[in-house]
Amino acid sequence: MHQEEIWAALEIERRGLADLLDSLPEQDWERPSLCAGWQVRDVAAHLALATRIKLASALVEFVRARGNFDRMVRDSAVRHARLPIGEIVAQVRESAGSRHRAPSTKPLDPLFDALVHGQDITVPLGIERAMPLGPARTCATHVWERGFPFYPQRRLRGLRLVATDVDWAVGAGEVVEGPIQALLLLLSGRTAALPSLTGAGTAALTARLP
Repeated sequence: MHQEEIWAALEIERRGLADLLDSLPEQDWERPSLCAGWQVRDVAAHLALATRIKLASALVEFVRARGNFDRMVRDSAVRHARLPIGEIVAQVRESAGSRHRAPSTKPLDPLFDALVHGQDITVPLGIERAMPLGPARTCATHVWERGFPFYPQRRLRGLRLVATDVDWAVGAGEVVEGPIQALLLLLSGRTAALPSLTGAGTAALTARLP
């Protein structure tokens, strides 16, 4: 995808996420998400922060988290989640047309974030939210090639991942196949993808995932 296509797809996802969050009853905001230890409220706050965090504040958060990247991301989201629901929704909606990226992120990271965090919110709530195939395929390649922070080539060594709804495949070994949406979740460490995957490699995959 060209940069303008990435921005356009990201704007659509962010507007859709704002609409989704706005439609949730208040009790759903307090339910667990797919992210371990995160409530739906925390994921929404993380999405709201995407275009608001600057280098100076990111460095402060990193020091506060004692250099632990995962802790920095979670703690900043949890603090931001103290805002009223309406304000978080407004910030996610406001971010839709922004072209600001958080420090150290790559051009595709915000789109990947929006796609996957949308599933982090909706899957536990039993809400079906389909990823657009083209952006999902592009982000799957991006995550596979980038490494940090999910290291899929290391975690999924000995497996060949094959999408059943788009032309996409990576890796070598026993086949694990399924929709690109499920494979993108798998690449990012979400075990919720497992029921949507088939193939000879699924037994080995299940055994190695937490």
